Amino acid sequence: MPLSDGDKANFETLRQAFQNGDVALLECQLVSTGALTAVICAVNREASESLAFVPIAQLFAGDPYTLLNPPHPGHPRFAALGDVSSQ
Repeated sequence: MPLSDGDKANFETLRQAFQNGDVALLECQLVSTGALTAVICAVNREASESLAFVPIAQLFAGDPYTLLNPPHPGHPRFAALGDVSSQ
């Protein structure tokens, strides 16, 4: 599945938020399991001087190297477990 326009827009929002200092790390709860999770949020400053937090990315719980197969450079496939080291 290629990156969607929505993924690219969310990344741009996140990039701008970091540049502007309008980003927060919040502890949230997953609806599906009730587990706590770390979420990166963009911070919108409302005209009323209140803040609105827009969830953009969820951080991994555990070692992401054991959870993901990244794109394999120069190949049309993903790297297999063990092709990429965490070091």
